[in-house]
Amino acid sequence: MSTVLEPPQTAWEPTPAELTLGDLVEKFGPIPLSRIRMSPFPGTATEDDAVAIQDRENRSCELIDGILVEKTVGMFESHLAVLIGSLLSEFVRSRGLGAVFGADGMMKLSPGLIRIPDVSYVSNERLSKVRIVPQGPLVPLVPNFAVEVLSRGNTQKEMQDKLEDFFQAGVELVWYVDTRKESVAVYTAVDQMNLIKSPAVLDGGTVLPGFSIELKTLFAPVV
Repeated sequence: MSTVLEPPQTAWEPTPAELTLGDLVEKFGPIPLSRIRMSPFPGTATEDDAVAIQDRENRSCELIDGILVEKTVGMFESHLAVLIGSLLSEFVRSRGLGAVFGADGMMKLSPGLIRIPDVSYVSNERLSKVRIVPQGPLVPLVPNFAVEVLSRGNTQKEMQDKLEDFFQAGVELVWYVDTRKESVAVYTAVDQMNLIKSPAVLDGGTVLPGFSIELKTLFAPVV
């Protein structure tokens, strides 16, 4: 099957003290530098820093190799994420399958690696291994299914790396929703992808059998 994203090009190994703007561009692609938090200095940030920024500023940051990268979503992209999340939550809750999380839900995929899908589903089996409480600590949690609604500030390199992080951690299904092309790249592995275009119907595959969304409904204008 074909893939939308290209593989990463080169390894990136400078120490925090040696970091340059060029290193950040090499790592993430031509990312808007306003998304990179400079305090703590890139390469030195921790999980606690990510949680503190969310608590203090209500800003969500992913943590990759000690670098905090702000999560940004446009207005229409936010609408799509909420729509997908509401449909997914109704399906999951009515069947008692697990829980659905939104764009503020930090996923600690491994020590020092925090990713924040726009929407994610976690099965009861995985939830049974952690304890999620109000204002509780960040816990290791890998979703079964993750959805990313692509935004203008996302780069190909950034999204390829995120895809690899997801599947390496144990995610089973990933949707990359492209609002400009009105299509969804459905990944069941890093190198296994189906491109679904409107007006076709998306489905939850083997992860969520019976769950489906009509793309013509998903990409309908906001009224």
